[in-house]
Amino acid sequence: MNQATSSQQHQKPPFVPAEFDVPQMLETTQFRLRMLSVDDVDKDYEAVIASAERLRIAFKQWGGWPREGFTIQENREDLRRHQNEFERREAFAYTVVSLDESAVLGCVYIYPSQAEEAEAEVFLWVRDSEYEKGLDSVLFQTVQAWLKNMWSFENVIYPGRE
Repeated sequence: MNQATSSQQHQKPPFVPAEFDVPQMLETTQFRLRMLSVDDVDKDYEAVIASAERLRIAFKQWGGWPREGFTIQENREDLRRHQNEFERREAFAYTVVSLDESAVLGCVYIYPSQAEEAEAEVFLWVRDSEYEKGLDSVLFQTVQAWLKNMWSFENVIYPGRE
Protein backbone atom coordinates (compact mmCIF):
# COMPACT_ATOMS: atom_id res chain seq x y z
CA MET A 1 0.00 0.00 0.00
CA ASN A 2 1.49 3.34 -0.97
CA GLN A 3 1.42 6.44 1.22
CA ALA A 4 -1.41 8.13 -0.71
CA THR A 5 -3.66 5.08 -0.28
CA SER A 6 -2.82 4.92 3.41
CA SER A 7 -3.70 8.57 4.03
CA GLN A 8 -6.97 8.19 2.12
CA GLN A 9 -8.00 5.30 4.36
CA HIS A 10 -7.32 7.34 7.50
CA GLN A 11 -8.98 10.50 6.25
CA LYS A 12 -12.19 11.08 8.17
CA PRO A 13 -15.36 11.51 6.14
CA PRO A 14 -16.76 15.02 5.68
CA PHE A 15 -19.06 16.27 8.42
CA VAL A 16 -21.91 16.61 5.92
CA PRO A 17 -22.08 14.98 2.48
CA ALA A 18 -20.78 17.08 -0.43
CA GLU A 19 -24.23 17.03 -2.05
CA PHE A 20 -26.01 18.20 1.12
CA ASP A 21 -27.39 21.72 0.84
CA VAL A 22 -26.59 23.29 4.23
CA PRO A 23 -29.55 25.34 5.46
CA GLN A 24 -28.64 29.01 5.40
CA MET A 25 -31.50 30.22 7.57
CA LEU A 26 -34.40 29.19 9.75
CA GLU A 27 -37.06 31.74 10.57
CA THR A 28 -39.89 31.40 13.07
CA THR A 29 -42.41 33.91 14.38
CA GLN A 30 -39.98 34.70 17.25
CA PHE A 31 -36.46 34.62 15.81
CA ARG A 32 -34.19 33.92 12.87
CA LEU A 33 -31.17 31.62 12.70
CA ARG A 34 -28.48 32.44 10.16
CA MET A 35 -24.74 31.93 9.80
CA LEU A 36 -22.77 33.60 12.56
CA SER A 37 -20.19 35.92 11.01
CA VAL A 38 -17.65 38.54 11.98
CA ASP A 39 -20.23 41.15 10.94
CA ASP A 40 -22.19 40.18 14.08
CA VAL A 41 -19.33 41.00 16.46
CA ASP A 42 -20.83 44.00 18.28
CA LYS A 43 -24.30 42.57 18.89
CA ASP A 44 -22.92 39.10 19.62
CA TYR A 45 -20.39 40.46 22.11
CA GLU A 46 -23.11 42.43 23.89
CA ALA A 47 -25.26 39.28 24.19
CA VAL A 48 -22.32 37.17 25.42
CA ILE A 49 -21.26 39.71 28.04
CA ALA A 50 -24.86 40.22 29.20
CA SER A 51 -25.09 36.46 29.85
CA ALA A 52 -21.45 35.65 30.71
CA GLU A 53 -22.00 34.23 34.18
CA ARG A 54 -24.64 31.71 33.05
CA LEU A 55 -22.64 30.85 29.90
CA ARG A 56 -19.52 30.02 31.95
CA ILE A 57 -21.55 27.48 33.90
CA ALA A 58 -23.31 26.10 30.82
CA PHE A 59 -20.07 25.77 28.83
CA LYS A 60 -17.71 24.35 31.45
CA GLN A 61 -16.51 21.88 28.80
CA TRP A 62 -15.22 24.87 26.81
CA GLY A 63 -13.01 25.97 29.68
CA GLY A 64 -15.53 28.35 31.19
CA TRP A 65 -16.21 30.41 28.07
CA PRO A 66 -16.36 33.37 28.02
CA ARG A 67 -13.46 33.91 30.38
CA GLU A 68 -13.36 36.82 32.83
CA GLY A 69 -12.12 39.82 30.88
CA PHE A 70 -13.25 38.40 27.51
CA THR A 71 -12.64 41.14 24.93
CA ILE A 72 -14.41 42.18 21.77
CA GLN A 73 -11.24 41.26 19.83
CA GLU A 74 -11.37 37.72 21.25
CA ASN A 75 -15.01 37.57 20.24
CA ARG A 76 -14.12 38.74 16.72
CA GLU A 77 -11.53 35.93 16.50
CA ASP A 78 -14.12 33.39 17.71
CA LEU A 79 -16.63 34.60 15.13
CA ARG A 80 -14.03 34.51 12.36
CA ARG A 81 -13.20 30.89 13.29
CA HIS A 82 -16.89 29.95 13.35
CA GLN A 83 -17.48 31.64 9.99
CA ASN A 84 -14.48 29.84 8.43
CA GLU A 85 -15.64 26.47 9.80
CA PHE A 86 -19.11 27.09 8.36
CA GLU A 87 -17.72 28.05 4.95
CA ARG A 88 -15.49 24.93 4.95
CA ARG A 89 -18.49 22.81 6.10
CA GLU A 90 -16.55 21.56 9.14
CA ALA A 91 -18.98 22.89 11.78
CA PHE A 92 -21.94 25.24 11.72
CA ALA A 93 -22.51 28.19 14.03
CA TYR A 94 -25.75 30.10 13.71
CA THR A 95 -26.62 33.35 15.39
CA VAL A 96 -30.12 33.61 16.80
CA VAL A 97 -31.36 37.11 16.06
CA SER A 98 -34.56 39.06 16.49
CA LEU A 99 -36.62 39.21 13.30
CA ASP A 100 -35.63 42.83 12.75
CA GLU A 101 -31.94 41.89 13.29
CA SER A 102 -31.64 44.52 16.04
CA ALA A 103 -30.41 42.07 18.69
CA VAL A 104 -28.57 38.80 19.06
CA LEU A 105 -30.71 36.50 21.17
CA GLY A 106 -28.27 33.57 21.32
CA CYS A 107 -26.36 31.02 19.24
CA VAL A 108 -26.57 27.45 17.99
CA TYR A 109 -23.39 25.40 17.36
CA ILE A 110 -23.47 22.17 15.33
CA TYR A 111 -20.24 20.17 15.59
CA PRO A 112 -19.06 16.73 14.52
CA SER A 113 -19.70 14.48 17.49
CA GLN A 114 -16.92 13.13 19.65
CA ALA A 115 -19.27 10.32 20.74
CA GLU A 116 -19.48 7.19 18.61
CA GLU A 117 -23.28 6.99 18.87
CA ALA A 118 -23.90 10.27 17.04
CA GLU A 119 -22.74 12.19 14.00
CA ALA A 120 -23.40 15.64 15.43
CA GLU A 121 -23.49 17.35 18.77
CA VAL A 122 -25.35 20.57 19.29
CA PHE A 123 -24.90 23.31 21.84
CA LEU A 124 -27.11 26.34 22.12
CA TRP A 125 -27.68 29.31 24.36
CA VAL A 126 -29.90 32.35 24.66
CA ARG A 127 -29.13 35.63 26.37
CA ASP A 128 -30.29 35.99 29.97
CA SER A 129 -33.23 38.29 29.21
CA GLU A 130 -34.59 35.76 26.68
CA TYR A 131 -33.85 32.78 28.94
CA GLU A 132 -36.10 34.36 31.57
CA LYS A 133 -38.89 34.61 28.94
CA GLY A 134 -38.62 30.87 28.11
CA LEU A 135 -36.84 31.20 24.76
CA ASP A 136 -34.27 28.54 25.65
CA SER A 137 -36.81 25.70 25.60
CA VAL A 138 -38.50 27.10 22.46
CA LEU A 139 -35.15 27.32 20.67
CA PHE A 140 -34.16 23.83 21.80
CA GLN A 141 -37.40 22.27 20.52
CA THR A 142 -37.19 24.24 17.27
CA VAL A 143 -33.57 23.20 16.66
CA GLN A 144 -34.35 19.54 17.41
CA ALA A 145 -37.16 19.53 14.83
CA TRP A 146 -35.07 21.46 12.29
CA LEU A 147 -32.15 19.05 12.56
CA LYS A 148 -34.45 16.04 12.29
CA ASN A 149 -36.31 17.38 9.25
CA MET A 150 -33.77 19.44 7.32
CA TRP A 151 -30.34 17.97 8.02
CA SER A 152 -28.66 14.72 6.94
CA PHE A 153 -27.83 13.44 10.44
CA GLU A 154 -29.16 10.13 11.70
CA ASN A 155 -28.20 10.74 15.34
CA VAL A 156 -27.69 14.05 17.11
CA ILE A 157 -26.80 14.56 20.75
CA TYR A 158 -27.25 17.66 22.90
CA PRO A 159 -24.57 17.49 25.61
CA GLY A 160 -25.80 18.94 28.87
CA ARG A 161 -29.45 18.71 27.80
CA GLU A 162 -30.27 15.02 27.63
